[in-house]
Amino acid sequence: MSLPAVLQGLALPVFGAPMFIVSTPELVIAQCKAGIVGSFPALNARPAEQLDEWLRRIAGELGEHSAKHPNRPAAPFAVNQIVHRSNARLQHDMETCVRHQVPIMITSLGAREDVYQAAHSYGGVVLHDVITDAFARKAIEKGADGLIAVAAGAGGHAGTISPFALVQEIRAWFGGPLALSGAIATGGAVLAAQAMGADFAYIGSAFIATEEANAAADYKQAIVDSAASDIVYTNLITGVHGNYLKPSLRHAGLDPDNLPGSDPSKMDFSGSAAKAWKDIWGSGQGIGAVRAVVPAAELVARLAREYRAARARLAL
Repeated sequence: MSLPAVLQGLALPVFGAPMFIVSTPELVIAQCKAGIVGSFPALNARPAEQLDEWLRRIAGELGEHSAKHPNRPAAPFAVNQIVHRSNARLQHDMETCVRHQVPIMITSLGAREDVYQAAHSYGGVVLHDVITDAFARKAIEKGADGLIAVAAGAGGHAGTISPFALVQEIRAWFGGPLALSGAIATGGAVLAAQAMGADFAYIGSAFIATEEANAAADYKQAIVDSAASDIVYTNLITGVHGNYLKPSLRHAGLDPDNLPGSDPSKMDFSGSAAKAWKDIWGSGQGIGAVRAVVPAAELVARLAREYRAARARLAL
């Protein structure tokens, strides 16, 4: 199956993953200008009325860039919607996104036909986060256009299944757009994702250590200084299992090697949840490849060089 037009022609087959608090217009615009899909969670715009302002700014700046650089136009952007009963803003945020005709929607923590239909009403494309093949089937049955396979090692709310197994199971029946998330931080890993059957790599944690990321300096440096062994998988923070940096857990007075469990029913996206994400830092296992805090464009350029080198080594 061919990719939707909006997903064709990227400088590199990469999505910049939407990260709670971290992804704001500055990072999204930089990612898109560099030729990859930039994205942000709608909930990052606080108060809710700020979402309208953000969408106007992103579309405006990307449009100006493309007009000035017709030979290297900006990539499209995406907005992540948390489709969970605790998200009281979903209807407001979807109405705002429909009004601005956001080109790509990413849905997480729930598959809903009405959300997909709203995006399709103006020609938008919807990709849904999944951590199992069963969730993938449900999302496609309900009308999602594509999938994001969130495998073991991904930052934030990650799954536990090997990327090899998860992509294999999905590709056995689904031929549409597929992105892979899980410890991807090099151009070689981007190529590996494609070799497994994914169309795109979905990269988040490496972009935390960029100048445009809305993250504290200590958070960015922790990404640079840490490696896979510094990541812990727990559901304590939000009620849903995810990967977090051990140093931030210790700073919060927790023992990362002896964390209690949490009740998934307590998951919410209120101010208290936002504070938890601000103080306890999400991260995937691929950060050992991150050596310095750099502009987002420089990170994309590094990924592109590594991607071309990996292709050359394999004579592709």
